[in-house]
Amino acid sequence: MTYQLDPSVHEWAKYERLILFDGVCNWCNAWVNFSMAHDPDRQFKFGTLQSELGERILCDLDLSTTNYETFLLLEGGHVSTKSTAALRVLRQLSGWWPLYYLCVLVPVPLRDVVYDCVARHRYRWMGRAATCRVPTPEERDRFL
Repeated sequence: MTYQLDPSVHEWAKYERLILFDGVCNWCNAWVNFSMAHDPDRQFKFGTLQSELGERILCDLDLSTTNYETFLLLEGGHVSTKSTAALRVLRQLSGWWPLYYLCVLVPVPLRDVVYDCVARHRYRWMGRAATCRVPTPEERDRFL
């Protein structure tokens, strides 16, 4: 699914590429680590859905602020969610990962069924942290 945010209303809508993720989800944190490792040009910035601005964006998009079953990819005010967001991130990473973007040929409802299954079970499979991720000193400039 995709949405549009007004950059004059949302501080984070100005960023070229921003990933908002569930900061206590170990699966999501692994995804952030993976994204950073395959983003040598440091295109992506990161923020948590639990932050004040993250929750405000979720509210404005009529998404849950308590049950984080998607991450958001903001690209200049354009917001992608679920499988579309994941594929758009993969398309911009180094190596062979952009080839996975071909999965956009699969209809969104079918892709999102797989995404929703992973989202539903991610805490059981990978666990949950007690608090949101704290970036290392080397990562700090990438986190908002």
